[in-house]
Amino acid sequence: MWIVDDATINGSESGTSFRQALFFKDCGFNLHDTMIWQKTNPMPKVKTKRYFDVFEYMFILSKGQPKTFNPLLVECKLGGKVYNSTCKNMGGENGRTKKEFILNKTRYANNIWQIAVSKNNTKHPAVFPEQLAKDHIISWSNEGDIVFDPFMGSGTTAKMAEETNRKWVGIEVSEEYCDIIKEILRKE
Repeated sequence: MWIVDDATINGSESGTSFRQALFFKDCGFNLHDTMIWQKTNPMPKVKTKRYFDVFEYMFILSKGQPKTFNPLLVECKLGGKVYNSTCKNMGGENGRTKKEFILNKTRYANNIWQIAVSKNNTKHPAVFPEQLAKDHIISWSNEGDIVFDPFMGSGTTAKMAEETNRKWVGIEVSEEYCDIIKEILRKE
């Protein structure tokens, strides 16, 4: 799972998100899903000649097919309702067959996740929301699996991995951020 936002330089988006997704494909990864994190409480911006940006891309990458998929489920508005319809006969005969369906009570969540930006109580400039990390960890791994975070930042992924009974491995180049991570995990 790769979350990336484009910088805006001299009024033009950098296109970094798409370049990175294509680079991963060139390296042999499959782009399994393109998702969007819609920020429900984005930072206010001064007036510009563009619409207010409220989302970041989330790319789900894999070698082959993802090993695990534990979809988040949401309730269906009409779940449990009986629906009468007809469907085309598939055996080659003409006509249609009447069918009665009971609509599922749940369905897979959408690939646009609406999650608030985290309240930042650390010295790290860009803390991911815990719910965002947790939902991805639950979706793409099982308990006991190892979650890898190559850019640990403030340690949100490690914290959520522990909370969801996963092991984790992380890399962070900044000693200052490593201190933040240690403090956050010590509190847990």
